[in-house]
Amino acid sequence: MAATTLSPAEVEVESPVGRDEPEHDRPWIVIVWNDPINLMSYVTLVFQKLFGYSREKATTLMLQVHNEGKAVVSGGTREKAEHDVARLHAHGLWATMRQD
Repeated sequence: MAATTLSPAEVEVESPVGRDEPEHDRPWIVIVWNDPINLMSYVTLVFQKLFGYSREKATTLMLQVHNEGKAVVSGGTREKAEHDVARLHAHGLWATMRQD
């Protein structure tokens, strides 16, 4: 009896290595980027107004944007992230979203 061989059309496929959770289950994050236009006090007030953050938390996030160039300010579903980005844009801030 002959040994079993793979024909040229057969390909051995390994199981994918990576995340166990499906792409659609991963949360989305909203990132605010530093800009040379908006005052730090204004950015702090926008974070308080839009997200209900305390002055302390809003200031911490604003300083992260100022010192590190960006900060994650919210997260959740894609729809929530899209809404948050639109609101930040309406207030003149540079914001993007991506899947975490």
